[in-house]
Amino acid sequence: MKIRIAILLVCFFSLTSLAQNKKLWAKSYIDKKAPELVVEEWISEKPNTEGKFILIDFWATWCAPCKRAIPELNDFQEKFKTDLVIIGISDQTKDVIVNFNAPKIEYFSAIDTKKVLKNLYEVVGIPHCVLIDPKGIVRWEGYPSLEGHELTEKVINDIISKYK
Repeated sequence: MKIRIAILLVCFFSLTSLAQNKKLWAKSYIDKKAPELVVEEWISEKPNTEGKFILIDFWATWCAPCKRAIPELNDFQEKFKTDLVIIGISDQTKDVIVNFNAPKIEYFSAIDTKKVLKNLYEVVGIPHCVLIDPKGIVRWEGYPSLEGHELTEKVINDIISKYK
């Protein structure tokens, strides 16, 4: 019995300490080539991502933590606009996203109702953010407000400074 409990604890802690020693609700791509950015349809105009860092935010209108993250993502887009493109991707329909307006999204937006990109990243919990450098390598990933591992202005600035 003790051996079974020990094995279960090892498995649990192995799963919860993936990538950057934090809990992920997606496959880890840290320091690896990101999957190709594939969207079903752009809600906003399509961004020019060439030579830019890309922050993908997997989200939904029904997700309270996702909605709480929007104002901060808006701020990040404004503060880092010369180096960073933020893209919100939802698997909800176009009508749902177009009619969502509180809080207002001021960065790029797309839908992926077939969950192509979401499945490539194996996202099972949202919000899930992925920060990709201009060479296509994932430099940060995870739940943006996870205690002790928050995605902050400093984190983004440090990554941009290091990998620009």
